[in-house]
Amino acid sequence: MALRACGLIIFRRRLIPTVDKPAIEFLLLQASYGIHHWTPPKGHVDPGENDLETALRETQEEAGITAGQLTIIEGFRRELNYVARGTPKTVIYWLAEVKDYNVEIRLSQEHQAYRWLGLDEACQLAQFKEMKAVLQEGHQFLCSSILS
Repeated sequence: MALRACGLIIFRRRLIPTVDKPAIEFLLLQASYGIHHWTPPKGHVDPGENDLETALRETQEEAGITAGQLTIIEGFRRELNYVARGTPKTVIYWLAEVKDYNVEIRLSQEHQAYRWLGLDEACQLAQFKEMKAVLQEGHQFLCSSILS
């Protein structure tokens, strides 16, 4: 049976974008174990939780951001399926915007660093092609939503 995890692709919008400061920045956390990979906050579903509850709990545990500090973006939900350490894994992501651009990030023991990054930099740090694709899809979704 596949492992199931859920998370949030957290972003913030810069009111006045510049060449070196993009309009949309994504939050990535660097794991403090293994290959020290960079991903949005995510984690395994606990018994009795639904997927979105898991994503919100994991975000609070891993980044210190509570549900009340976020706005979940309607209409975007992506499911990744891949093999991790020989076991099939499903990860579901939603987009969520921080309400306060300067929100405080408080990392758990599972992570050693965090960064707010524009799409290109975020994709460079997210080493897995599936994660890069979700970041790109999320960015495209946000850009098309802003224009419509």
